Amino acid sequence: MASIKDVAAEAGVSVATVSRVLNEHPAVSPAARERVLAAVAALDYRPNAVARSLRTDQTRTLGLVISDVLNPYFTELARSVEEEARALGYSVIIGNADERPDLQDHHVRTLLDRRIDGLLVSPTDGGSPLMLNAARAGTPMVFVDRWIPGVDVPVVRSDGRAAVRALVAHLHGLGHRRLAIIAGPAATTTGSERVEAFREALAEYGVALPDAYIGQGDFQAESGRRATEAFLALPEPPEVVFAADNLMALGALDAIRARGMRVPEDIALAAFDDIPWFVHTDPPVTAIAQPTGELGRAAVRALVDRIEGRPPQSVTLPARLVVRRSCGEPPPPAPTTDPTDPTDPAAPPEDPKDTRSTT
Repeated sequence: MASIKDVAAEAGVSVATVSRVLNEHPAVSPAARERVLAAVAALDYRPNAVARSLRTDQTRTLGLVISDVLNPYFTELARSVEEEARALGYSVIIGNADERPDLQDHHVRTLLDRRIDGLLVSPTDGGSPLMLNAARAGTPMVFVDRWIPGVDVPVVRSDGRAAVRALVAHLHGLGHRRLAIIAGPAATTTGSERVEAFREALAEYGVALPDAYIGQGDFQAESGRRATEAFLALPEPPEVVFAADNLMALGALDAIRARGMRVPEDIALAAFDDIPWFVHTDPPVTAIAQPTGELGRAAVRALVDRIEGRPPQSVTLPARLVVRRSCGEPPPPAPTTDPTDPTDPAAPPEDPKDTRSTT
């Protein structure tokens, strides 16, 4: 592998001149700059990023700690973060917390030790002293999707309250009155917020949310299965199960089918966090969709603003209800055909011998 000394020898300049060209310093003649860049290309020289970081105190690297890499929501979020970071000239190192606070803190500590320029985190709980201390120490940080109340860090998230109200109104309009929820961990902001939004929306219709209709989950599929089994074992099971995330919804679907029950004929199912799979289930699942890609991109922009000395902004984007067929929705109307319309593909072909008047 070529070194900076090799580039200098090839270009016939000093090592200092090569360094100035690579760092875009203006005090280099156009001719010398051209020779250095030609030598860099000829030798396929790649600067040592670690050595450069020691000189500039920047690594052009961001850390991202996500709650669960197996959750399609966070997979899409990570992808959009990586794409936006790359467009802005940064690389991303990803750590998967697997919904475990101890693993989350392990990744945060490791990333900080590696001198990342900034940190994006979707916290697994609200009580991490490590992140609190890092924020107080001035580490550039942005919370994405979830946040820790009381920590002065920009937050990029979606607001699902209006979408939850729209879902409850939709379910009420379909005649459902016994509605249950599989909640995420109460220690997470999204876990507690979605339950509260669901309870408030039900109250607008005079519908209570009994404790027996609140299943405790952990944003993973197995907890959705267990909670749904408990619902189905009740003397009066719910008519609808609303899972507060997509993996718990898939676990709920497994539990329903294991009993030989059908969705939506025997019990309805809805989910928070829409995923592409929901279109292909039978029936397709009614869900609340978050603007995941936009959240990831906005989080990177906020963090880079903080790193580069611009004031970062918190961002809140609306979620939306996507109505499909898992809650007893009527089938979409069949396309109508007009046999007299010659542009209608279902219309009979015109008989060229028919000379009857149309007036």
